[in-house]
Amino acid sequence: MQSALARPALSDAPVQSAHDRVYRGLRQQVMHGELAPGTALTLRGIGKSFGVSMTPAREAVRRLSAEGALTLSASGRITTPELSNERIEELASIRALLEPELASRALRRAHLALIDRMESINEANARAIHTQDPVSYIRTNLEFHRSLYLRAQSPAMLGLLETVWLQLGPTMRALYTRLRRTTAPPHHRLILEALRAGDDAALRLAVRTDVTQGLRHLQV
Repeated sequence: MQSALARPALSDAPVQSAHDRVYRGLRQQVMHGELAPGTALTLRGIGKSFGVSMTPAREAVRRLSAEGALTLSASGRITTPELSNERIEELASIRALLEPELASRALRRAHLALIDRMESINEANARAIHTQDPVSYIRTNLEFHRSLYLRAQSPAMLGLLETVWLQLGPTMRALYTRLRRTTAPPHHRLILEALRAGDDAALRLAVRTDVTQGLRHLQV
């Protein structure tokens, strides 16, 4: 378990700062699929991996548990989420509602520099597929979407979406392993084309299809 976690340098930072560092680091690992579904963690192991005491590790776990990024049982057992088909369907439905709306709100603020950046991210996504790097694939896939949604200037909506991404992160890793992709998601290209054309309907459709077609493979 401990080898699955990042090992940043030791720090003499205050407890609150240490808690925030553990929270952000562990949150990123879960969201990007660095930890498989059902991975068991311990406060001692988390603290050792991040070079902190058990107190900031405990606070970070509580915060991540509240966001659905970790499961904390009554006995204190900590694991990454293992999602049922029903839960996957629910989270997919939330993504299908939120992401087209965020994309639509971002459209009027989209500019060529943003589209160029998303092109570069999509190329990095394709490279991750070519090198069979699931963590880089998930990271660049989310970065592609998040770069667009930030332009919506709807922080509450984006915050809700990120909690969904958090819950899905480990399971997305399992999906990648199962599908063994060899090509980049085709709907990313359609998203970019719709942005260039300023076509709201096409953008909504491309985003919704990109989300739903990927997640339906998670259901077994």
